[in-house]
Amino acid sequence: MSSTTPSALERVAGHQQRFNAAFEKYFADLPGDLNGAHLGRFPARCLELLAQLSLRGGKRVRVALLYEAAGLVTGEEVPGLAEAALSLELLHSHALILDDIMDDSPTRRGGPSTYYACREDLPHNPQAALGLAMMVGDLAGFLALRVLFGADLPAASKQTLMDVQLGVTTDTVIGQVLDLERDVLPSPDEALLETLVEYKTSRYTILAPLRLGLLAAGQDLAEHEESLRRYAQLAGLSGQIRDDYLDLFGDPETTGKPGGADLRAGRLTYLTRQLLAVTSGDEHATVKAALGSPHCTPQTVDRIRDIAHRNNVHTRLQTAIDHYARAAADEAASWHRHWNGQAVTLFEQLPLWNARRTR
Repeated sequence: MSSTTPSALERVAGHQQRFNAAFEKYFADLPGDLNGAHLGRFPARCLELLAQLSLRGGKRVRVALLYEAAGLVTGEEVPGLAEAALSLELLHSHALILDDIMDDSPTRRGGPSTYYACREDLPHNPQAALGLAMMVGDLAGFLALRVLFGADLPAASKQTLMDVQLGVTTDTVIGQVLDLERDVLPSPDEALLETLVEYKTSRYTILAPLRLGLLAAGQDLAEHEESLRRYAQLAGLSGQIRDDYLDLFGDPETTGKPGGADLRAGRLTYLTRQLLAVTSGDEHATVKAALGSPHCTPQTVDRIRDIAHRNNVHTRLQTAIDHYARAAADEAASWHRHWNGQAVTLFEQLPLWNARRTR
């Protein structure tokens, strides 16, 4: 991240700090805004669990992208961005909760996942625990739309932003469905993985904040839509492969997740597909046996990590990560002829930083 200019780093840190304070206030005020939330223990617990997950860390990359996208057009304060930021992060919490239910993940962001927190609350009623976790996820998704609908904006501007976020909500669900399809098929092809990345990462993590920020700032997107989509797809691919890389090669204390989670869950990610493609004999059998096995121990994960290093899987993946990151940076560089150069520079540098992040 050292290649990013100090002014860009300061801006990103400022976006994060201001948003975190606003997010805390949002959750502090929320119980009073929801009629009837005080009538039972479970509604209050849902709000508590959602707040715990949402406020416990997170890189807030969507928030930074949103504000910097508006900064491409203007240096003035833009109405609606605060609500759009809350909406994006609430939708992200929704996606994380669903992910952890689908993957049976015990931890998230260095603490218990929402699903496992519900299981601890209701140890003798697993069906109710599952239902409660699903309700927390649903609540996050609906609140994401509610907070944007409540923005103090002209009707036409609000409708434009709502149209984008409604599309993103649908895309996120489609991404979750594709996630299931990937892991059920015996051998998903590259096209399915790229489509999954587009719906689960590129559209809602990168393209949505870009579009929301630009639209809020009054930019007509007709001329830029193709370039924005290209940037989002390239940066999304780089970021997703980096996520896959960190699952095996990252430090669990830094990532906040146990190493080898994708292996245990049986996910056919870029990393696991590469492992299966380049290994043979006993090494291939070891990887195959660990994939989707609840008996995959930390020692087995260590053994597979060694296998991956011997077969240069880490190098192959990092080469792909860097390739897509550089292509995304080149795409952003073309924006200098349209928009504020200082903000464009951040979008150039972001994929390159993302290619080397450790969490």
